[in-house]
Amino acid sequence: MPAAFAWAETLHTFGVTGTNGKTSTCALIGACLRADGRHVLTVGTTGAFIDDASVPKGKSFADFTALMHRAHLAGCRDVVVEATSYGLQLGYARRWRFDLGVFTNLSPDHLKTHGTWENYLAAKAQLFLHLGPGRPMVLNAGDLHATYIDKATPADVRRLWFHVPSRGPAHAPPELQAAAVELDADGTRIVLAPSPLAEALGGELRIRMVGEIFAENALAAALACLAADVPAASIVRGLAELPGVPGRFEVLARRPIVAVDYAHSPDALRRTCRTARALARGRVIVVFGAGGDSTPDKRGPMGAIVAAEADLGVITNDNPRREDPRAIAAMIEAGARGVAGGASMRVILDRRAAIERAIADAGPDDVVVVAGMGHEATQRVGNEVRPFSDREEVLRITGGA
Repeated sequence: MPAAFAWAETLHTFGVTGTNGKTSTCALIGACLRADGRHVLTVGTTGAFIDDASVPKGKSFADFTALMHRAHLAGCRDVVVEATSYGLQLGYARRWRFDLGVFTNLSPDHLKTHGTWENYLAAKAQLFLHLGPGRPMVLNAGDLHATYIDKATPADVRRLWFHVPSRGPAHAPPELQAAAVELDADGTRIVLAPSPLAEALGGELRIRMVGEIFAENALAAALACLAADVPAASIVRGLAELPGVPGRFEVLARRPIVAVDYAHSPDALRRTCRTARALARGRVIVVFGAGGDSTPDKRGPMGAIVAAEADLGVITNDNPRREDPRAIAAMIEAGARGVAGGASMRVILDRRAAIERAIADAGPDDVVVVAGMGHEATQRVGNEVRPFSDREEVLRITGGA
């Protein structure tokens, strides 16, 4: 597939799609490329950046191509794009050449946009269907949905698989696999199972992000960069040096540990709870809700997950939009009640008050996770967009780490 414009031939574009982990995987790929001395444009949920400088990204395909041209003029030769299901449904993968695709995972989300689960998966698959002969795609061997994408993608696209056993058994032989994942409040150590690529990377990887989901993201980033001929030493250094991604299990205080995380789907929330459990010497307390006007079917399962995985859940507003916050909370609470012997649940719809109460109730050995909004700086209630930041609230209450 030719580039969309003559000047775009100079750009090598990584596309990353999936339900969870897109932003973190993009940031990790960008860090590896920059460790190799390259200028990089990264485009994702948290914004667009040429190296460390924030640049406007806009919302249309014309804005997207203008941003790419700006990166070209700035000397970038590598671009890392968080490929959303909405953008892929609009045809971005047909209109812009992606040179490499990464699939992180898939779980129910955005069903109001796509209508059905099958449409959601089909939108994600667009990234890989248009890669072109010989281009690499990086797939999560622990996610069954990756096998559907594999079957739908032309045989002349090169397959590369990664695997972290906590997601489940591998559905394809992985080129890069975690043999063990070790967590503490300062980051994650990934011991690699023996393989030629693991040997090239020195047998282990370290990242400053906390959680097994980030181990998956790190393996995906490493495999993508190896496929793009980035030196292994640059990959190891880039992964280790990235300070983290705002709002992705971001530890903001230590006694108790208080973390802010963007988890807003059942799968992501389960993994966030388990990360908190691995760090906790005491209780796990989770502040969470669910967004309005989007995927009501996930609310009960989210309540059940917190009931099963935590010691105390505080149900609160996320972005209720035009739905009744009490009705959203009731659906979450109903899911939690279905778990025998599960965590205690409270409903405090004022998000600021919910965060304050959870931290006030925590002991020094507990872990408090404020989940759902992550890096976001606003909250949508009715037709209003109100300033609100979980990060700022946690820092205000705790004084920081």
